[in-house]
Amino acid sequence: MSNERNEFWNQRYSNAEYAYGEDPNQFFANQISALKPGSIILPCEGEGRNAVYAATLGWDVHAFDDSSEGNNKAQRLAIKKRVKINYIIEQASNVHYQHNSYDVVAFIYAHLPNDLRTQLHKSAINWLMPGGKIILEAFNPLQLQNQSGGPKEISMLYTEEMLQSDFSGLRIDLIQNVQINLKEGTFHDGTADVIQFIGTKLY
Repeated sequence: MSNERNEFWNQRYSNAEYAYGEDPNQFFANQISALKPGSIILPCEGEGRNAVYAATLGWDVHAFDDSSEGNNKAQRLAIKKRVKINYIIEQASNVHYQHNSYDVVAFIYAHLPNDLRTQLHKSAINWLMPGGKIILEAFNPLQLQNQSGGPKEISMLYTEEMLQSDFSGLRIDLIQNVQINLKEGTFHDGTADVIQFIGTKLY
C-alpha cells in the first residue's frame, strides 16, 4: 500500500506545475497568521506550499512526506520564496520528532487509512508542547458528491466523531463542517465539503 501511495504521489508531483498551487491553504494561513511564530510540523506536506508560507512568517518549519518529487518541489518553492524549511522524506508510520517540543502540528488534507491516521494523530499530540495546537482541514464524507478533489474511499474522509476520538486528550477550540470554494491548483478546484478543527494541548 505504501509503495502504491508513493508511486501515485510521485507521479502527481512530477509535473513542473504545482498540483495544488503555490499559495497556502486559506484556513491554515488564517490560523497561523494569528499566532506568534514558533515551531511547526506539517505532516504529508506534498509540494510544500504551506511549509514555505509558514517559513515566510518566521516559523521554524519541519515537514515530511514520503514523496521525493514532493520534496523536490518544496525545496524549489522555498528557494523561490527565499526561506528555509526542514523537510524530510519519510513514511508517516516511521517518522519521529521530539516529544513536548513543538507549538503547532498542522494537518492539511492529510488523508490516510484509519490505522495510520490514528497512529499519526496520537504521535502529533506527543510532539506538541503544553499550549501547542493541532490545526486541521480535510474533506468530510459529503465531499464524495463533489468533483473538487479528495479520496473516493469514505473511510479516508474525516468526521467530527473521528476527530473527537483521535484528539480526545485536547481541548477542542473549533470543530465544524463547512462548504467552501477551493481554488488550490488543478486538483482542488470547486465546491468542497470540509471539516475544520483546532485543538489545544493543555498539559
